[in-house]
Amino acid sequence: MLSSTPSIQGQILELRVTGCRKLRDTEIFSRQDPYVIVEYANTKLRTRTCTDGGRNPSFDEKFQIPLVDGLRELNVLVWNSNTINNDDFIGSCRVPLHKVLASGYDDASWPLQTRRMKSAGEVTLIMHFDVAAMKNKMGGKTGAQYAPSMPAPSPYAASSAYPAPAGYPAATPHQAYPAPYPAPSAYSTPPPQQPYGQACPPQPYGQPYPPQPYGQPYPPQPYGQPYPPPSAAQSPYPPAPYPGAYPPRPY
Repeated sequence: MLSSTPSIQGQILELRVTGCRKLRDTEIFSRQDPYVIVEYANTKLRTRTCTDGGRNPSFDEKFQIPLVDGLRELNVLVWNSNTINNDDFIGSCRVPLHKVLASGYDDASWPLQTRRMKSAGEVTLIMHFDVAAMKNKMGGKTGAQYAPSMPAPSPYAASSAYPAPAGYPAATPHQAYPAPYPAPSAYSTPPPQQPYGQACPPQPYGQPYPPQPYGQPYPPQPYGQPYPPPSAAQSPYPPAPYPGAYPPRPY
């Protein structure tokens, strides 16, 4: 798998310390003599002492720093050189290398601070980095170095120490068992079921349900009315005259 961050191991960073401005003055009666120390990994570089440099010393010194993967920051300290007593600490700062490693150039002034986080002036640095050389070095490496490691083939995969397993014997054909019961007869088939809600057997059209008792006329006659109507010989009324009103209407 390719790394998202290019390696800077062994690449060279060119650093130029030009000078300082508005330094904190550690001397009372004389001018201070500043110098700069640059720390990176196990590398520690020191400029010459700018005698009577005061608050605005000038150095203009160049250094070459071999870079290390995982460390992209410089530690810069400014001191005042003393002949008799110990040197006086003026200020320090941390300088990130992201810009110079990406574009190949960085020219800026970095603010210095005392151990109590107070302003102590600034230091000016110019940095160069060969980005093309880093890309060429990355491109010259074989892809196998970055390719994910593939597991080695198992020695058991192609081993012929054991014979191939034999196939199972073919299954015997299925033997049908004799039927214990005779086949059902066609006459024993039950009659088809009637649909849900259908009378069984269906009644003729107009037949009331449930059926009327035996001897009951249909449809039922009004109370006292015989069925069928009596004949003329059995009628209790005298026969009517030739068609006309009965009794005749008076004039």
